[in-house]
Amino acid sequence: MVKAKVAVVRTSPERVLDDHERLFDLAEVDSCLLTGATTILKDNISWHLMFPGANTTPWQMEGCIRGLRNRGYEDLVCVQNETVVTRAEKGERLNKLRPVLDAYDVPTLYNFRDEDMQWIHFTPKRKLLVLDSIYEDGFRIPDYFVGKNIVHQPTVKCHIYTNTTGAMKNAFGGLLTRRRHWTHDVIHKTLVDLLIIQQEIHAGLFCVKDGTTAGNGPGPRTMFPVRKDLILASGDQVAIDAVAAKLMGFDPMKIEYIRTAHEMGLGVGDPANIELAGEDVSGESWDFSVGANMVARFGKTVWFGPLHFLQHFFFRTPLVWFFIQGSAFYHDRLWFPTVGRSRVRKWEKTPWGQHFLHYEEGLEERAAHL
Repeated sequence: MVKAKVAVVRTSPERVLDDHERLFDLAEVDSCLLTGATTILKDNISWHLMFPGANTTPWQMEGCIRGLRNRGYEDLVCVQNETVVTRAEKGERLNKLRPVLDAYDVPTLYNFRDEDMQWIHFTPKRKLLVLDSIYEDGFRIPDYFVGKNIVHQPTVKCHIYTNTTGAMKNAFGGLLTRRRHWTHDVIHKTLVDLLIIQQEIHAGLFCVKDGTTAGNGPGPRTMFPVRKDLILASGDQVAIDAVAAKLMGFDPMKIEYIRTAHEMGLGVGDPANIELAGEDVSGESWDFSVGANMVARFGKTVWFGPLHFLQHFFFRTPLVWFFIQGSAFYHDRLWFPTVGRSRVRKWEKTPWGQHFLHYEEGLEERAAHL
């Protein structure tokens, strides 16, 4: 069995940018990306509100920009997506990604704006598991993605539908339209299909995953932030998700999307065949659990439970807007003010929280001296 390599570095706010440089070396980024190609920075805004563990961190974005440019990848572009309950520009601002992108003069494109990119029909060479049957009028991808490197920037966190989420799930927003919720009942197979597509369309694939604060509980939003001080990187999207899953306390090969991708030869999901470079975290297990919230309980009932037969009626008719508004109200207006805000304030007292609050200090000077 071919081995995969995942780099893991234990870090701190004081040295996190330098540690990203070391991370890139350990993960051998130059063997994963095509020199001279435009490189897409695909961040992860799971929630436009700032919630620790949910979204790409500013030091993750800055560390990627510096690490790539120091290795000759000058043409960097951030590509954003929206979901039915997440607003990209609000998320950039509240999560302090916009100041970083502006300081380093990295342009941002939006896959939901016609002036930035068009959605084109795409037929992969390899047979897909589910996507071609879900989108019966033809599967589409953003034309801008074709022929470019992509660097995914997820976080280490749980997910109510896939147990864990990371590199493979990060393609969900980039490569699927706002009708991506149509795939929820076959979400694991969808993630495998997306990896098949990525391996065909991109010049190179790489992932930098932030675990400085990890998300325990019903992610990707309503979680318990846990300080872990880790950053990870790999060119193997399956392997980095497997390492993160094992760290969280899950058996990677019992998670369907990891196991299926491994069995199809799209990457390495078996920890026994993954080489850890840098920090040896093979003995760590954080004992995370997914749990559930009100939205998750309803969603699982419809997508996977006794109301499965009604999902087309609920989610492919105008009724979907009732559920969208209900989810937005629950997360933004109910859960965050009553539960989430107190968790954020507690986190703000940690070293990473303090680093976030003062992140703009010195940012322009760092960018000018790159």
